Amino acid sequence: MREAAQTRLAGHGFELGQGAGISQGEDPIVRDVLRRCSPETRLAAREFRRTGCVDHLPAIIDGVIEHYADPDVRAKLKGGDGTLRLVEDLAIDSLTLLEIIFIAEEVLGITIDNDEVRPFRTVDDVRGFIIAKVQAAREREMPRAPAGSR
Repeated sequence: MREAAQTRLAGHGFELGQGAGISQGEDPIVRDVLRRCSPETRLAAREFRRTGCVDHLPAIIDGVIEHYADPDVRAKLKGGDGTLRLVEDLAIDSLTLLEIIFIAEEVLGITIDNDEVRPFRTVDDVRGFIIAKVQAAREREMPRAPAGSR
């Protein structure tokens, strides 16, 4: 199972760190919030929470969207086509989109206002926004050097 997860995650361009098994050391938030998502999604989320590496975010976002997408259209997401439209191509309505956002907030440790979600039309819209939001949150958390020090 781990090998299959690694193969699928490699499509998102990242490698797993040592000790990144599916169940060992499972993060309780990841386990509980993403319990119905694929093992690959949970593994990417755990790696993100462990390392903070934003390279894991597309796999997490795609995995959560895939879980909520109609089963008949999930295969479209496997190709990584970010131009897929949430409503028209994936049958994701506004309430479902909010559920996806709530999960992203909890797993990724960010806050997203409902108004920020309104312009989302495609998978790339969701990916780009969440990645930017996480990066901005990480930058705010980083300690700043005092002025004049080098």
